[in-house]
Order: sequence, then C-alpha cells, then structure tokens
Amino acid sequence: MPAERISKGFKDISAIFEVNPLNDDLIVLKNANAIARSIRNLIFTNRGDKPFNPFLGSRVNQMLFDPMDQISSVSLKSEIERTINSFEPRVNLDKVTVIPNYDENQYDIVIKYQIIGIDIDAQQLSFALELTR
Repeated sequence: MPAERISKGFKDISAIFEVNPLNDDLIVLKNANAIARSIRNLIFTNRGDKPFNPFLGSRVNQMLFDPMDQISSVSLKSEIERTINSFEPRVNLDKVTVIPNYDENQYDIVIKYQIIGIDIDAQQLSFALELTR
C-alpha cells in the first residue's frame, strides 16, 4: 500500500519580487496561493522556454491563434489538463472548464482542484485567456 503524502505546507516567493515593508524580505506566497501561482505559471509558460527542461509548460499561447470555436475549447481544456497533471504533483485535478467568450474574444477558464497533503477545501482558479499579440 503506498504511503499517503503529508506536507507541512508550501512556500514560494512572489513573482513580482515585492518587498515586505516590515522585514525588508521578499513577500512569500504560502499553501493555496503558492500552488495557484504555480498552476498559472505552468499554463502561461511556453514549452521550450525553460532551459534544460524543454517539455515544461504548455502550448496554450500558440493555441490562442486557432479559430475560436468548440473544437479549440476542447483542445485548450485537454492541454491545460495535461500540463497540470504532468507538472504539478501537489494537486489532484477535479475539473477544467473552458468557455469561449465570443463578445470579448477570450476564453474563460475555471480550474478546480484538491491540494494533496494539507487539509483545506477544494480550490478554484479562474482567469481569462486572450490573444495579446
């Protein structure tokens, strides 16, 4: 029987490198915030951008150039699921929802997941994907 993973918590530094005014140290993201930031970073990192790890990241940015339709929505959903399942071992992915928003020319993304090793409720991460170039 495999051992259950138990963790005391997760920490990461803020990607914007803000300084805490109380102790002049970098601001730290903890637990759910650190994992949510990690998931966003994985999705927005292009495959091949990370030195020595050419498969880390996703093809989401390239897929935004495809026509906006249900087929593209399903492809985006599959790519987000593949990326999270492959590179974020601290979560159990529950559901990814990709809804094309034709009026705003963007996809509305909702990711629901459970964090492994800490006793908190299911988490939800929501954001919009839009072509910026």
